[in-house]
Amino acid sequence: MNLTLKIWRQKGPKDKGSMVDYKVSDISEHMSFLEMMDVLNEQLINEGKEPVAFDHDCREGICGSCSMFINGEAHGPDRGVTTCQLHMRMFKDGDVITIEPFRAKAFPVIKDLVVDRSSFDRIQHAGGYISVNTSGNTQDANAIPISKHAADEAMDAATCIGCGACVASCKNASAMLFVGAKVSQYALLPQGRIEAVDRVKNMVAQMDLEGFGNCTNTGACEVECPKGISLENIARMNREYLFANIKD
Repeated sequence: MNLTLKIWRQKGPKDKGSMVDYKVSDISEHMSFLEMMDVLNEQLINEGKEPVAFDHDCREGICGSCSMFINGEAHGPDRGVTTCQLHMRMFKDGDVITIEPFRAKAFPVIKDLVVDRSSFDRIQHAGGYISVNTSGNTQDANAIPISKHAADEAMDAATCIGCGACVASCKNASAMLFVGAKVSQYALLPQGRIEAVDRVKNMVAQMDLEGFGNCTNTGACEVECPKGISLENIARMNREYLFANIKD
């Protein structure tokens, strides 16, 4: 395939960026999207030009770092995949592909397609954990009975990889699906109930502090989430937050 790529280029956080056109040829439909980007960067290096900066790590849909906004969609036109799992067979010869970083006030651009998602880390630090006695008298987790339904729902919430597609796809740049998933994975388990009140209040407060918007109720986040995190997690977080404030 021969393609035209319109890519956002920005030298640094304080520099003005712009879309730059590139041509790539002989792209195999069996390539992943990132492999196509590798071909482009090799071409740019051979021409003595600056390669396009983009995040990537595992290239297996696990780490969530390879986030790109492709043709107006987080992670591109396919569903249930991250950018590294997107294959070029989703495009046709002669296509024009627009590639941008995830856009959100809380995700400032570092360079080109790389954004700073440390805001997610700070939300996690605010309450996305359980306090465990490590004195040697810890209770075996398997000794606590948990229903199959609760365990399955907690596991579904825990599959969130924190890529930020929910934020990028939301017109309010809301992180409520991410926070809802992180709150839910603990709220559904007995180990997480002990600190449930403080957890949801602290995580929501940090989310607001980071500058994320409120939920739009349009459901774009669930549609474009590569792990299919359900909107039910936002509803659960809202219930947990209401209960926490009533309890106080």
